Amino acid sequence: MVYNDLPPLEKNRTCAVSGHRILSPSFNKEKLSSDLEKIINRGFDIFLIGMATGFDLACFSALLDLKAKYPELKLTAVIPCQNQSYKYTTENKLLYDKMVRLADYKVILFDKYENGCMLKRNDFLIANSSLLYAYYLNSGRGGTFYTINRAKKEGIPVTFY
Repeated sequence: MVYNDLPPLEKNRTCAVSGHRILSPSFNKEKLSSDLEKIINRGFDIFLIGMATGFDLACFSALLDLKAKYPELKLTAVIPCQNQSYKYTTENKLLYDKMVRLADYKVILFDKYENGCMLKRNDFLIANSSLLYAYYLNSGRGGTFYTINRAKKEGIPVTFY
């Protein structure tokens, strides 16, 4: 691990998020905020976010807005490699950089991209949480598919968008 300023976690208060990088045209930000608020009201106030484009950044943004109502929320940027945003569009890179700056905690797993670092990030999310909030469109493959299956294997409940 390259960097970790995350204090010891209470897993029963920690929710990880995972979802597709491309959001469907029917994706609804109000539903996202409502779902996250329901999770907060279940006692989750620490969120682990893998910082990928799409669902991860949408969750981070919605949680930032919810911090006005729930100042106890803690957002953790779980970054697989220091150059994660290298191929992001300019718009997404600016959003990513802003969110990394605004994160309460940061975990960076690798200095640079390495084969398997994204899966290691997903493993970290599951190993340190007791709930997974996922946006999954039944593609049968990919990082979200892997993370959902890993959560189920570990007995961690999954709440779907």
